[in-house]
Amino acid sequence: MFRHIVLLTLVPDATDEQRRFLLEGLATLPPAIPEIDSYRYGTDAGLADGNATIGIVADFADQSAYEVYRDHPVHRAVIEERILPVLAGRTAMQIVDA
Repeated sequence: MFRHIVLLTLVPDATDEQRRFLLEGLATLPPAIPEIDSYRYGTDAGLADGNATIGIVADFADQSAYEVYRDHPVHRAVIEERILPVLAGRTAMQIVDA
């Protein structure tokens, strides 16, 4: 398994509409990209100051499947049109399960 984890911090003035638009974009990815084995995302529960705004955990069979997702035009469009306009910060990592 190859796991991709992303934490997005949105700008403080991101509106509820912009957040909803972003989350709706994330929902389009699993149906559009068959290489995704599992895709979970959600907003922070608000239990601690300084947390990221949105978390994403995506699982793939292997690195090649992840790279298809990473470069897929639907994924790139979600990033360009829905994430970048409200993004203050991003942290990501990939974990390879032995």
